[in-house]
Amino acid sequence: MVTETDIGLRDGRILHAYDAGPAGALPVFWLHGTPNVGAPPEPLFAAAAQRGLRWVSYDRPGYGGSTEQPGRTVASAAADIAAVADGLGIGRFAVLGSSGGGPHALACGALLAERVVAAVSAAGLAPFDAEGLDCLAGMAESAAAEMRAAAAGRAELVKFLDSAEFDENLFTPADWEALSGPWSWLARIAAQAMEAVGMVDDDLAFVAPWGFEPGQISVPVLLMHGEQDRCVPSAHSKWLARRCRSAEVQLYADDGHVSVLNSAADALDWICALA
Repeated sequence: MVTETDIGLRDGRILHAYDAGPAGALPVFWLHGTPNVGAPPEPLFAAAAQRGLRWVSYDRPGYGGSTEQPGRTVASAAADIAAVADGLGIGRFAVLGSSGGGPHALACGALLAERVVAAVSAAGLAPFDAEGLDCLAGMAESAAAEMRAAAAGRAELVKFLDSAEFDENLFTPADWEALSGPWSWLARIAAQAMEAVGMVDDDLAFVAPWGFEPGQISVPVLLMHGEQDRCVPSAHSKWLARRCRSAEVQLYADDGHVSVLNSAADALDWICALA
């Protein structure tokens, strides 16, 4: 059973949070992709229950029931996640970010080290200005065009998103197979977020300075990536693994952007081993 709660912040914003219990279990924050809302991952409920884990999540600002936060950075998520944890009476927790949630998981690892047991980024981005990495190399053209539009500013990004059509080439055959199975849940969640201003603010945050350096992260980090990923090439996780001294990377030769989540239970085992 998922309980939904609105948490008020000192700046007047509201964060819409989700708690899938059980109380007393190690909480794992699910940090959703772009565009999604923050409902916890139904395809992983059984795996979490078997391992005695508790899913907690929230809508990032501008998505679902959470107030917009213009100008937010990737680092801004750490304070919001700490506020959700405080509001739910949670002390220490792990974080698992998928796709656009990956950088926000790393922000928690860098800025909430005293509370974060471990951080997982699955198919997540590296910084847009990463030295020694061409962030757009290997991306499907539609994904690269979206990033270029974001780098050109809010007006260009909004214009791009308003006119863009869905590109089926973003996903590999393995991705489409995952989306036709348990991860069809992702399509339902994304449909609730396509028009949200949160998508614009996510993209702008990804191409701006993140507000922390991967080298600051001291907590254990797991980077999971499909080597066939056309949305965020696996070179992003490989770059992060070289810059973050506490990171390990798991590469999945046949997986793409979505199908890598078929191995998310491996990440839960990794978290449990550290708890």
